[in-house]
Amino acid sequence: MTDRYLSVDQVAELLGTTARFPRRLIEERRIRYVKVGRHVRIPESAVAEFVDSHTVQPLRRPRARYGRAA
Repeated sequence: MTDRYLSVDQVAELLGTTARFPRRLIEERRIRYVKVGRHVRIPESAVAEFVDSHTVQPLRRPRARYGRAA
């Protein structure tokens, strides 16, 4: 149990968003969370998984052999 549990405000700060965004992720069940009494906590690993699954890799286009035609 080495995972840190973050509040909604901490997750929002980590992601650089408002608190509304993590709350929406929780409501739509798009991120794992834990209820501790009436408090909601999000495991740090769940935030990392969310970011990894939504990261878009750049396209690698092959270089043209010749420069552009004028």
